[in-house]
Amino acid sequence: MATKIVISPGKYVQGPGELKKLEGYSKAFGKVAFVIADDFVMNMTKELVKESFTGTESQVFFEKFNGECSKVEIARLRQIAEEKKAEVIIGIGGGKTLDTAKAMGFYMKVPVVIVPTIASTDAPCSALSVLYTEEGIFDEYLMLPTNPSVVLMDTEIIAAAPVRLLVSGMGDALATYFEARATARSNSSTMAGAKPTEAALALARLCYDTLIAEGLKAKLAAESKVSNSAVESIVEANTYLSGIGFESGGLAAAHAIHNGLTVLEECHHLYHGEKVAFGTIAQLALENAPMEEIEEVVCFCKSVGLPTTLKDLNAEDVTEEQLRKVAEAASVEGETIHNMPFEVTADAVYAALLTADKLGTIL
Repeated sequence: MATKIVISPGKYVQGPGELKKLEGYSKAFGKVAFVIADDFVMNMTKELVKESFTGTESQVFFEKFNGECSKVEIARLRQIAEEKKAEVIIGIGGGKTLDTAKAMGFYMKVPVVIVPTIASTDAPCSALSVLYTEEGIFDEYLMLPTNPSVVLMDTEIIAAAPVRLLVSGMGDALATYFEARATARSNSSTMAGAKPTEAALALARLCYDTLIAEGLKAKLAAESKVSNSAVESIVEANTYLSGIGFESGGLAAAHAIHNGLTVLEECHHLYHGEKVAFGTIAQLALENAPMEEIEEVVCFCKSVGLPTTLKDLNAEDVTEEQLRKVAEAASVEGETIHNMPFEVTADAVYAALLTADKLGTIL
């Protein structure tokens, strides 16, 4: 029998006001904390973090993140953190900030505490950093030996974030079940380095069911800058359920198509999950999924405002040559699209992109 592995963060904490307790969660891993955040998030959270550390035996240092999870930025921040003799890295913000913090912890061999201020991707829980070039083009996956020691979700802060970010997280989470299902069907390996576990597949399915049941209600609450049980459920689905589901359940076509879309300058303004949502529809077209399933996914995307067409991606005017480059990038050797339970070619991906665009238009 094949080896199966499920991996997860050491501790997942979710609730309103949790950022005020940050030092209490980080001190178990080190007394010298090094916090990174972008300019906006630093201004929003620095005083709360300082307050958490005031009157304790722990020290905290802050450094601004420049916005791109690149090898250059990771090296810059690592050098500063090492000069401060940091014992624990704390990343506060969005996916690229958090991936940078995880990479720093890996290279420095110190624990990492992750504090998302948005629920826009499933990156926080994973033992993975997605690296980009300085220009924002996908570079490579950095596979990490451990997941973050703590993932702390302050839902008060997350509910106050732009609604588009929460919806983007739904787009990222939307792919989880379908990619895990494809990986299981093809008996492929996951990011955890083995076959999918039943637990991961069950969490991936729960992730999808939660999106369908609670997604629109959560969006409506977030538009009023309030949190309720629907928002709490979606934050957990976007972050924890999707995080465990993708990492221990498997990635397939949807994320590979996202990576392909990064070659289009027209799509650079879109969030990760927005491109993944369209990639999910394209994956369903690629595998010739039942029409009922495709309709449910497309209708969900439209209800919460996720892209379903090339026009929605600002790519309605791209040439055949450009779209074929997307397909080629999505299907290069080693891409997760080859976890699909059949052989995938660039021509098949090109056809799936066009079919997804039509499905998103007519449904």
